[in-house]
Amino acid sequence: MEYRHEIKHIISPGDAFAVRTNLSAVAGVDSHVGEKGFYLIRSLYFDDPLDTALREKQDGVNERRKYRIRYYNDDLSYIMLECKMKRDGVGMKPQQRLTLEETQRLIEGDTSWMISSGKPLLGVLYAEMKTRLLAPKTVVEYKRVPFVYAPGNVRVTIDWDIRTGPPGQFLDPKGLTLPIAENITLLEVKWDDYLPTVIRRAASLKGRTPTAFSKYEACRVYG
Repeated sequence: MEYRHEIKHIISPGDAFAVRTNLSAVAGVDSHVGEKGFYLIRSLYFDDPLDTALREKQDGVNERRKYRIRYYNDDLSYIMLECKMKRDGVGMKPQQRLTLEETQRLIEGDTSWMISSGKPLLGVLYAEMKTRLLAPKTVVEYKRVPFVYAPGNVRVTIDWDIRTGPPGQFLDPKGLTLPIAENITLLEVKWDDYLPTVIRRAASLKGRTPTAFSKYEACRVYG
């Protein structure tokens, strides 16, 4: 797995409409998008008692990683464990499929089975939970419109309605969530070795500068 480039912009709803219109002419919409034209992402982020993941993000630490579990469109039959890694401004995201039962046990603190699960990323998370006392910290939920473009393995996403909630309600799609302090719409562009000009133009925004905005950091506003 190789590192990917990523750039983010905080945009207005008007910007989002313009970018969606431009991208619709040159890129395809992710096949997982349903009739609503977007999908819902619900993630559970881990951190240690020192809030290392949060503080490293705030301090701009060059090399860092965060663990999260997520599912889409309230579908508990497809749950993914991910380790989001950053280094020198680029990132990668190793993934591991989890069952609902495995996810429930992990959240409840039953971890003894993880080391012999046969799933390498679970074994790494187990070691982190034992040595650094990583534990579920907060729920991050939002809506997303994703566009894909094969050359350059490009993925452009527009996220909005970012909300947060307590870890204990992660597996309840109707569980309590609260909006973050600001009504943020976020544009993210990710690519491998090169960003095709057609996508660069379609997603370009005059007067918008890149941001280091983190949904996890924003969702920690309540604790």
